[in-house]
Amino acid sequence: MTDYLGKKVIIIGLGLTGLSCVDFFLARGVIPRVIDTRVMPPGRDKLPDDIECHCGSLNTNWLMDADLIVASPGIALATAELQAAANAGIEIVGDIELFCREATTPIIAITGSNGKSTVASLVGEMAKAAGWQVGVGGNIGLPALELLKQSCQLYVLELSSFQLETTYSLKAAAATVLNVTEDHMDRYPQGLSQYRAAKLRVYRQAKRCIVNDQDPLTLPETGMDGRCVSFGVDCGDYQLDSENAFLKVHNQSLLATNEIKLTGRHNYVNGLVALALADAVGIPREASLATLMVYPGLNHRFQLVHLNNGVRWINDSKATNVGSTEAALNGLNLEGTLYLLLGGDGKSADFSPLKPFLCGDKIRLYCFGRDGKRLAQLRPEIATLTETMEQAIRDIAPRLVVGDMVLLSPACASLDQFRNFEQRGHEFARLAEELG
Repeated sequence: MTDYLGKKVIIIGLGLTGLSCVDFFLARGVIPRVIDTRVMPPGRDKLPDDIECHCGSLNTNWLMDADLIVASPGIALATAELQAAANAGIEIVGDIELFCREATTPIIAITGSNGKSTVASLVGEMAKAAGWQVGVGGNIGLPALELLKQSCQLYVLELSSFQLETTYSLKAAAATVLNVTEDHMDRYPQGLSQYRAAKLRVYRQAKRCIVNDQDPLTLPETGMDGRCVSFGVDCGDYQLDSENAFLKVHNQSLLATNEIKLTGRHNYVNGLVALALADAVGIPREASLATLMVYPGLNHRFQLVHLNNGVRWINDSKATNVGSTEAALNGLNLEGTLYLLLGGDGKSADFSPLKPFLCGDKIRLYCFGRDGKRLAQLRPEIATLTETMEQAIRDIAPRLVVGDMVLLSPACASLDQFRNFEQRGHEFARLAEELG
């Protein structure tokens, strides 16, 4: 356990994670100061009275007087005030680093551009099915520091690239980078290589690395080594046999895809990775396979929200980047026409990788929001541009016939028109019920 007594600690960012950091230090006899760049940050009313809090900007004097800065993942290390603190030799970490310094229980660490919430949740359910006490958190569910209050045999952490940037002491029992595709390019001015480097930090000091055989960007910086186990479609140690529709491990068929409750090729691969991670830490195989047969998936992730008159309405609102929408479209089979809803804030992404998935005469694009015009240019002849998602859906509804699918997989963040991707997904589901 690290001793923080006598340290001058600054916590940047409130909300659930910031409050968990405050509790962490108070329990260790340290009274931190808190900074939040928002004027009215969430959780401000829950701060103890003796905690000083500066809102609305970064307090440079406080930062430069600190011994330790605990930065929210939402603030870039490249921010001038943090750069100045780092140049002055002040230590800057995140809540995941605090967690890793304290944790004595094995950790499964999951990152990637897409699928990490589903995989983390699924591994947690596999552990529970085996009777294990498991804590799932990080970028999903509980803040990591809250997990330290539980008695656990295993921790499962979903980690974003932002969280990994300030993490140094992670020694995962098993770690994976599911995939690397463009995301958050507005935060990474050096492009994909800078974003990838943040993701690959998850492998440092990991005992077992689960790597995507079809995505060389997921390989550790030093390449494949004895720690590595691979997965893929029709390749890898853990393999989705697409011809025979089976999950296989080392060429042994284990489970038919029609026995898995999750739907979509990308979700079968997510199940495969979860199985590899569970195997790596010794979760009994029978518990893992039983879980795959009943696990329904998370809301807003390729979720069937309405089925009527042979028309399926699929809510994939969590597809906030191009790679996630690619995954949803890859291997998608349907009898009728696909009505694909794209739009929102593209975060400076390149949309061109979507083009190969938008071919043929059985697809129509409906593009909306901040980057709707850019998305419509992918195939202008089949694209309809609207201001809002609701306008698009009201245009689509009268055209639907048996065998069609309406898919919200927007390839963009939602914050230009919605509070978050959840609100966007709920609105889609409401409109599906009303108009479908």
